[in-house]
Amino acid sequence: MEPAPAKIFDALGDPVRRFILELVGAGELPAGAIVAAVQEFTSISQPGVSQHLRVLRDAGLLTVRAEGTRRIHAVDPAATEAARHWLTALTVQPFAQPMDALATEIARGKRERRTGNRASSAGPDARLA
Repeated sequence: MEPAPAKIFDALGDPVRRFILELVGAGELPAGAIVAAVQEFTSISQPGVSQHLRVLRDAGLLTVRAEGTRRIHAVDPAATEAARHWLTALTVQPFAQPMDALATEIARGKRERRTGNRASSAGPDARLA
């Protein structure tokens, strides 16, 4: 199941969670290393960091696997792809139809110049004259 973009962006709304994601984006990390790095970034308790990790996992941004007693976290590529897809749709979708219409009008103009048929571009009254 693909992660929901709304949950992803909600999770990324917190600077500590963005920092955690950047840390883990560089490579898998055990929870202890994440806690230590975050505590250098800001004053937060270990349970606080664990809460942030849980939010990131629930949003689908992080995966976790057990390695003995350690929990190794990694970025889930499916979540980053879902976010990328959603953002791309925002930037491409609004312009797709107007750009198609522009291309059609350009092609129509070229065709009319080749054939010398200006009546269709002048509107319906031009055909009556």
